[in-house]
Amino acid sequence: MMNILAMDTSNKALSLAILENEETLGQVTLNIKKNHSITLMPAIDFLMNSLDMKPADLDRIAVAQGPGSYTGLRIAVATAKTLAHTLKIELVGVSSLLALVPEQVEGLVIPIMDARRNNVYAGFYQSGQAVRLEAHLPLAEVLEMAGAANQSVTFVGETTAFAEQIEAALPLAAIQPTLPDAAAIGRIGLDLPVQSIHDFVPNYLKRVEAEENWLKTHQASNDSYIQRL
Repeated sequence: MMNILAMDTSNKALSLAILENEETLGQVTLNIKKNHSITLMPAIDFLMNSLDMKPADLDRIAVAQGPGSYTGLRIAVATAKTLAHTLKIELVGVSSLLALVPEQVEGLVIPIMDARRNNVYAGFYQSGQAVRLEAHLPLAEVLEMAGAANQSVTFVGETTAFAEQIEAALPLAAIQPTLPDAAAIGRIGLDLPVQSIHDFVPNYLKRVEAEENWLKTHQASNDSYIQRL
């Protein structure tokens, strides 16, 4: 038996779940704009207390590793690493995009997250398996890839802001908004190999804007942005 605490604060919604193997014992999702750094730990305490569980009852932590909001990712990853280190339990990271993919959807499933300026973080999945690397892309490029797939396509995730463009480019595509699902992260994380707590970092897929601007003016330099900071 394995008790898993799963969490996702990679975007606006906060999702937490505690699972016993694949069975969800409890789940909390807040789909409102809140400061995750303030709400995450109280939500974890609430969920564990509701299930009469103690920290020592946990065996593994599964966390949404990215992509997503820089701040949101850092909050969940830092919390997960701290808990895993303190409790001396296992840590695994799960793709934030994969966790948006519903079960039993046929054809090509493309989870998207808003990356601003009509760009998205996008994944490309079929039968739960990645058929293309996740990437930060202009929406137009994602639509072009989807159109070239020559099969049924379903867009999931943060689709509302892009529905009109998707419908115009791909009238036959299905659009199914989905929220982050910590229970899905827990189930996926059950079978993943344990990762090094020390080396675990968020998967941003895109440099922060400040780093991109710095690189534009330091392309000939051997210095790194991190070293300069």
